[in-house]
Amino acid sequence: MRLNHVNLTVTDVPAAGAFLATYFGLNDMGGNAGMGFLSDDSGFVLTLMKAGRKTTTGYPETFHIGFFIDSEATVDDIHRRLTADGFSVPPPERHNHGYGFYVEAPGGFTVELGA
Repeated sequence: MRLNHVNLTVTDVPAAGAFLATYFGLNDMGGNAGMGFLSDDSGFVLTLMKAGRKTTTGYPETFHIGFFIDSEATVDDIHRRLTADGFSVPPPERHNHGYGFYVEAPGGFTVELGA
């Protein structure tokens, strides 16, 4: 069995969707300010839903979504692009499970990129 769908509650659907499409290669499947849909080339679907007025979007401190790729050079390239576009991103580091970094995404969640 393969996980093929996740829903995230976010504070800004268009900004979160554009961020994931621009830097992490997800395909924008459409939506609006209240709900957006993204997919990858293997059929995974990520739904972004706008937090309601009475809903908080506070994820636990260690919560994140992750993208693992084969190339450390691509990790470095995406890091450079994020930094050049004004995102505050710590430099990639080598850990037990690979090489990568974490970045706070627009919308209130964290993304990990690793190789």
